[in-house]
Amino acid sequence: MDVLSDPGNWLALGTLLLLEIVLGIDNVVFISILAGKLPLDQRNRARVVGLSLALITRLLLLLTITWIMRLTTPLFTVLGRGVSGRDLILIAGGLFLIAKSTHEMHARLEGDDQHGDTRAEASFAGVVTQILILDIVFSLDSVITAVGMVDELAIMVAAVVLAVLVMLAFSGIVSSFVDRHPTVKMLALAFLLLIGVVLVADGAGQHISKGYIYFAMAFSLFVEILNLRARAKRSAPVKLHQQAP
Repeated sequence: MDVLSDPGNWLALGTLLLLEIVLGIDNVVFISILAGKLPLDQRNRARVVGLSLALITRLLLLLTITWIMRLTTPLFTVLGRGVSGRDLILIAGGLFLIAKSTHEMHARLEGDDQHGDTRAEASFAGVVTQILILDIVFSLDSVITAVGMVDELAIMVAAVVLAVLVMLAFSGIVSSFVDRHPTVKMLALAFLLLIGVVLVADGAGQHISKGYIYFAMAFSLFVEILNLRARAKRSAPVKLHQQAP
């Protein structure tokens, strides 16, 4: 009750919740792209399972806070720089994200999309496994941010749960929008590729603010929305002409 009565804790909860949602955007996009390779009747279940795994992973990491803090302790030294467990996880996750994004881009640009969908439809577990791998990386980043901002475990847990619920509520909208517009899907893949580079750089000790990445992708999305509206206006007269007797 003391936690709830402190206005500072409410401010901390609101700030942390906003950051958790921002950090979860790339996770939602990645889950939406992977779920889009499944049959329609399995996509929503894949999104729910993926975000549920993200919630469970983050809560488990929060409950093992002492272990998380030890992840930042150097395990060995390379070229005079200490490498921690967190660095290894970020580098491995970043490389996985780069490879996965590149593979998805190749499938769409080289015409292998249909064959890729056939393989994905046969392996719901494979899609969930890929989601789980990235959940671990994104959850680690998210939890370390929470630990660095707030001292109260209850506030961290509340922020994480609320953030995942918000992402769960809007994941279907994001997924549907991405599926309807192939160019937006390519932008999303480019976004994930950039996030992978940021993770690798961060693991190598070169911190790059994600704000630059988010700004670049937000601007690109804004330009693409203008393109979509312009294309809709151009196609509208054609449809009216075709419907005319």
